[in-house]
Amino acid sequence: MAALHQTPRLQVDFSWKKFKCLITDTSNPDADPVYIVDWQAVKAPHLIFKRPADDVTIGTGTLHAVKINADYEVAGRKGTLAAQKRFKTLYTHQSYALSDTDEPVTLTWTSDSGFTTWDFVCVDERQRPVAKYSAKIWGIKKIGYIEFMDDRELTDAARDELVVTGMTLFYCMWLRVNNIFSLFGAVFHRTGKSQSGQEDVKKDS
Repeated sequence: MAALHQTPRLQVDFSWKKFKCLITDTSNPDADPVYIVDWQAVKAPHLIFKRPADDVTIGTGTLHAVKINADYEVAGRKGTLAAQKRFKTLYTHQSYALSDTDEPVTLTWTSDSGFTTWDFVCVDERQRPVAKYSAKIWGIKKIGYIEFMDDRELTDAARDELVVTGMTLFYCMWLRVNNIFSLFGAVFHRTGKSQSGQEDVKKDS
């Protein structure tokens, strides 16, 4: 019998003692974390993603009190998670790690929430699922997991980018839900174009 394909998956745990997120590979849970996410509540960048194996910072995420976009940096390249709707989770970012050429491709993030989980799904330009970050709404220590669903081989660069953008987007949305100033940011946010300059498919109703 042929072996079943196992979707790569990372577990996201929060250490209250260290006040950090520890991200481990679910296929090797006893190993050291693949990533550690440090927090800086006061100054930007607010999220710092490190690879403990070689103590390298692979990316950062920056949130805004009013503006509903979020900024990130991965592999030394800066980018923006650009909100395409004012009152709906629809964000795009330009991906170099998942592009087959020297030009970036546009990846789109949407979300869906239930009573226990808040899912953020990333799709490519053909609407094929690439990754999903599932946050546990009531989680205290085990706060979520990241699943990679692209049929192509998962490269380190692609994994780094999806972890940085996925978690940055989650905390961007968490801030929007819990921050009254983000409501004003949404009202005055200009939608209609992605980072690549392409016209958005739909205007806000």
